[in-house]
Amino acid sequence: MLPNIRIVLVQTYHPGNIGASARAMKTMGLTDLVLVNPRRFPDPEAIRLAAGAEDLVEHARVVGSLAEAVADCVQVVGASARLRRLPLPHFDEPDAMARELVEHAASDPAALVFGRERFGLTNDEIRLCSHQVSIPANPDYGILNLAQAVQVLAYEVFTAWRRRPQSGYRPSRPAEQRQPTREQLGHFHDHLGRVMQASGFLTQPHAHTDTQLQALFARAQPSRKELSLLRGLLASLEQHLPEGGP
Repeated sequence: MLPNIRIVLVQTYHPGNIGASARAMKTMGLTDLVLVNPRRFPDPEAIRLAAGAEDLVEHARVVGSLAEAVADCVQVVGASARLRRLPLPHFDEPDAMARELVEHAASDPAALVFGRERFGLTNDEIRLCSHQVSIPANPDYGILNLAQAVQVLAYEVFTAWRRRPQSGYRPSRPAEQRQPTREQLGHFHDHLGRVMQASGFLTQPHAHTDTQLQALFARAQPSRKELSLLRGLLASLEQHLPEGGP
């Protein structure tokens, strides 16, 4: 969904954090993972913690420097908990960063860069970025691990993308929660009318009763699965009705 947005992890120490970051990426539609001098990679722990995102780990690109990782990017945002004294534009709010990043990524590669678990990005590495971003957190304990930081910013990027009118994003809905078609509702009301007539509940057509029942089910908004359950109930009742009606 977002092929032009790259996640760059610099000198990741624990291979499990690579796998957990890949998982965080995949849940938010990101697939481009670049690793700068990881301490241990490949490693089984990275695959284990990917938990369904093994393909991102297996296709991750390993490079020797941050400069190489972001050479083709038009915007590079460094994630940093500590504000360094460098004259870089800084995003105080991740959602503002995400909107701008998605805008650039519509036509060119852009990157989110995450530093080492213990001390983040160096000043020299931040100089390779065009912007910085921090994740607002508890001022008394604002510590996120690497995968958590990737998840938070990846979520902001995904949200910014899906809110664009041209994204075409539609949330997936389980089949059992889908609304029935007008044809399916029509068959249900016809079936209900037949059972009411055959059971003796109605001895002659009652348009007012039909209208009230249709209004009741319109308010209830049964799903396709629920409508199927009601049709099954009606079919079961029909089996116990005398042939030819009451």
